[in-house]
Amino acid sequence: MMKEAKKNQIKLKKINDIDKNELLNTKHTFTAAGATFRVPKKYEYMKVIGQGAYGIVVSALDKIRNMKVAIKKVPNAFVDLIDAKRIVREIKLLEFFNHENIISLLDVLKPEDKHNFEDIYIITDLMETDLHRVIYSNQDLTDEHIQYFMYQVLRGIQYIHSSDIIHRDLKPSNLLLNKNCDLKICDFGLARGFTSNPELTEYVVTRWYRAPEIILNASEYTKAIDIWSAGCIMAELLSRTPIFPGQDYLDQIRRIIGVLGTPNADEISFIENEQAKKYIKNLPKRNRQQFTILFPKANPVALDMLGKMLVFNPNKRATVEELLLHPYFEGLHQEDQNCKNDKKFDWSWDNFKPTKEILQTMVYELSLHFHPEKKSQK
Repeated sequence: MMKEAKKNQIKLKKINDIDKNELLNTKHTFTAAGATFRVPKKYEYMKVIGQGAYGIVVSALDKIRNMKVAIKKVPNAFVDLIDAKRIVREIKLLEFFNHENIISLLDVLKPEDKHNFEDIYIITDLMETDLHRVIYSNQDLTDEHIQYFMYQVLRGIQYIHSSDIIHRDLKPSNLLLNKNCDLKICDFGLARGFTSNPELTEYVVTRWYRAPEIILNASEYTKAIDIWSAGCIMAELLSRTPIFPGQDYLDQIRRIIGVLGTPNADEISFIENEQAKKYIKNLPKRNRQQFTILFPKANPVALDMLGKMLVFNPNKRATVEELLLHPYFEGLHQEDQNCKNDKKFDWSWDNFKPTKEILQTMVYELSLHFHPEKKSQK
């Protein structure tokens, strides 16, 4: 009797293994937002959740993990080699990160042919919405909401900065949320290191969240640019409207000065470009607006912290460590909860002129990190 039961268990295991093997190794197709997805059968399509410049994102059920995931398809990924390099950069960074306030990379689908594929599929954990949608919804936003959102943003930034990385494109739409108000930072395609990378002058950050030092072409900039962006996000949470919605880069500076007041000599001492300094000095004098008037319903402690982020001179801006210890997070933050990365990201791979063949090989090799059993099939 026991032998018969054991045989049945073994038979059941074999059937399950066969099913799992089919789910993993057999692909199926479905159409979403006009695009055809071709993915392993283990991913059961649910619905479209986003469309952007880089592609289409859908939700799906991972039948093997028994969890909902997000599948991002980047079609014709190698048409623009700069964009393709950003996608590779993001994959490498997400694979490197391991933090609860940063989106988790679960899979990069292995292309069927190492040198003959055009689309990239990236699988991450599924979040239900983003902060931009929440800000401009009818959802009530209490001080507790803002406190918890900003706490998670800063914890994520602390981990990123401790890895010697600047995000460079923090904005509400790059902060993903679920119904429990858990927040995860995404979109690292513009990220860079701040210790030894010479490419810091290229376009970064959506204009409204761009720090003054970027607009004014400072010869170098630091992780303080992410703190400025976080300050802009916090201000938008408080008023539910952008604080500096500039129409172009000059209007952006005018709007910043319109709120923070005309900077004095010390506040513009970081600017080496004399023409930029002259432009600021020639603008009409503006007085600083009081945050208590701009945000009349806000917690005064929150406004004190906001004032330490929205500082014109990056050298005077608070660090993420200082902000996490601010009284605004009293009762929420404990110093031993500081989550820093003891590893530094290696940027040496990033110094190359992209070609389609190099980038295809990189994506293929990265996919093998998630499918080691298929290395022999190269």
